[in-house]
Amino acid sequence: MSREETKVFKSGFVSIIGRPNVGKSTFLNHVIGQKIAIMSDKPQTTRNKVQGVLTSDDSQLIFIDTPGIHKPKHKLGDFMMKVAINTLKEVDLILFMVNAEEGFGRGEEFILEKFQGVKTPIFLVINKIDLIHPDKLLEVIQSYNEKFQFAEIIPISALAGNNIERVLEQIKRYVPEGPQYYPADQVTDHPERFIITELIREKALHLTHEEVPHSLAVVMEKLDRPENKDLIHVMATIIVERDSQKGIIIGKQGKMLKEIGKRARRDIENLLGSKVYLELWVKVQKDWRNKLGQLRDYGFRDDEY
Repeated sequence: MSREETKVFKSGFVSIIGRPNVGKSTFLNHVIGQKIAIMSDKPQTTRNKVQGVLTSDDSQLIFIDTPGIHKPKHKLGDFMMKVAINTLKEVDLILFMVNAEEGFGRGEEFILEKFQGVKTPIFLVINKIDLIHPDKLLEVIQSYNEKFQFAEIIPISALAGNNIERVLEQIKRYVPEGPQYYPADQVTDHPERFIITELIREKALHLTHEEVPHSLAVVMEKLDRPENKDLIHVMATIIVERDSQKGIIIGKQGKMLKEIGKRARRDIENLLGSKVYLELWVKVQKDWRNKLGQLRDYGFRDDEY
């Protein structure tokens, strides 16, 4: 075979690191072309590693959307930080995503400290550039340039899709030749049960306020596909820490829970390509974020990371 006929295939794992709310999940969903990571304006939305797979003729890029780096306040927070930091050792490339509007602060400084000694190439991805003046962008780039030697600095708008293709082109330059790890039509390594519970949690996050979002988990109780029926039965339980939070989730005459179910069902039907009967329950588990047994029951297993 001639050199011209030899096709180089590249593959690699890319970790998306950053503070809460900088747009990591929005970026991942845009790259993959569908929702696999839930999005919210509330901090700490992403709790597990969410892997998104992008396959083309010449490459397969596996993106890992990590929990936002923050100071832990409970065992769940410890778990989330362990997940995020451990990915630095596992990947071929790191995308350090920052919010162009916020500038350099203590949170960014903490993350840069974690990069010390890391030999993996690190891109600085400056998100939300559509919200600032171009002159301000130059100041942001300069402030980070003085702090760390990045392999590449790329300004983007994940929401608008600006410059996403450039990020992908640069990633392909850096990742090694390698095999295709996943089938070409697979977009995530998470089972559909996980994604369904995340979609339910996303709707609850969007509709509730104050202390509820951080105290909320969703557990799948049943996913049933009866034969010869174009209807999937999904039963899930929303876990909260206090009776007052249960009241907020259920709402007056059950209106809040019905709205959560209505919005979640639409996304689940799009995901599964079928009609869905969604049944939601609410349960109080006091201080579950600080109990290792319950964290494991709800899918937060630190021994896997």
